[in-house]
Amino acid sequence: MGRLIHFEIHVDDMERAKKFYGEVFGWTFEDWSEFAGMPYFGAVTGDANEPGINGALMQRQGPPPEKNQAVNSFTCTMGVEDYDSIDTKIKELGGEVALPKYALPGMAWQGYYIDTEGNIFGIHQPDENAK
Repeated sequence: MGRLIHFEIHVDDMERAKKFYGEVFGWTFEDWSEFAGMPYFGAVTGDANEPGINGALMQRQGPPPEKNQAVNSFTCTMGVEDYDSIDTKIKELGGEVALPKYALPGMAWQGYYIDTEGNIFGIHQPDENAK
């Protein structure tokens, strides 16, 4: 079975991206550039004993995605406890709304954003009362 075990977010400005993801989601970073042969920072996204995966920020190797283009890769969605407070942080730190908050009825609140590097990501707050 091919289980997802790692993700990479391609970035133009490593420090800006580390600040964005660190402050919005509380991620920490480890410099793995020596192993990768390019700017590459491992992203620790949570406690190893809880569900989820870690990933990395890597230096973008080509042009960034065009604004309003269709997604042509995977989109990561982060679980959050308080959708509205994370929405505020995202916007304060330079992120933009791609698809506003909407209900997955009886399950959760979901929305999509564009990070400081032009990448799309989602946030998801479980809530059985969502409608």
